[in-house]
Amino acid sequence: MRTTETWTRGPECSYSGSTIDDLPETGSFIASLNSMVSSFPSHANGRLRVISWNLLRRVGANVMDVCKLVKGHQPDLLLLQECTEDITELPSLVGGHFFRHPMQARIYGLAAWSPHPFPPSTEIRLPYSILPGRVPPRLAQIISFHGITIANVHLSHGQFLNRFQLRHIMEQMQGPAAIIGDFNAVGPVGFQGFSDIGPRMRTHRAGNIIALRLDRCIARGLVCSASEVLDKGPSDHHPMVLDMAVDTAFRAPSLEDSALLAL
Repeated sequence: MRTTETWTRGPECSYSGSTIDDLPETGSFIASLNSMVSSFPSHANGRLRVISWNLLRRVGANVMDVCKLVKGHQPDLLLLQECTEDITELPSLVGGHFFRHPMQARIYGLAAWSPHPFPPSTEIRLPYSILPGRVPPRLAQIISFHGITIANVHLSHGQFLNRFQLRHIMEQMQGPAAIIGDFNAVGPVGFQGFSDIGPRMRTHRAGNIIALRLDRCIARGLVCSASEVLDKGPSDHHPMVLDMAVDTAFRAPSLEDSALLAL
């Protein structure tokens, strides 16, 4: 059976993004006194350790599970999907800096934590279906971190729609960049100068029957020196660990190159 989906980038979609004012950077002064955060290593050779985890909202991983992950693997940047408001307690437990962006008409949203200071993240609204019964529009959380633009995502389940959302995000990103999170994508992704650099292991089991690699990392101008998939714990998704660095051979696309990639 063939189905047709229609999407829009209508006027209600904000492409430029905005900051979340009611969730400011948390614990920046307390973090400097926190012994746990001060013990975080400064990774050599420009290596950046990123962990991404879909928490499965209120019935999955809780803030203590996230604390264990942080202490056990010491990420420079932690990206969370299906992050509920109770996870905002994380800085009070491990220090650091935290930004959360709730999603429209949902109890959860996207969040980023780091032991290192970083600018407030912004959000862009993604293309969405206009069919009856559609879910509310989704967001991408945009993070500027050590000269790299990172999009934290929880994309739609529709396979045409989530590719369209990916392309929309790519059009907003400059320089070395990565899109990381729960893609809900089956099959290959990666285009317009972005390559799939994440682990090739399954990260989710649908109904305890079919194992799928839904959690991905596609990047431009970055190399991944190591990656792994961790035990899923109480969530239905496995955390994904990536050790990345800027590719020294990377050349930002010229205006002519960008025009050709957009064709």
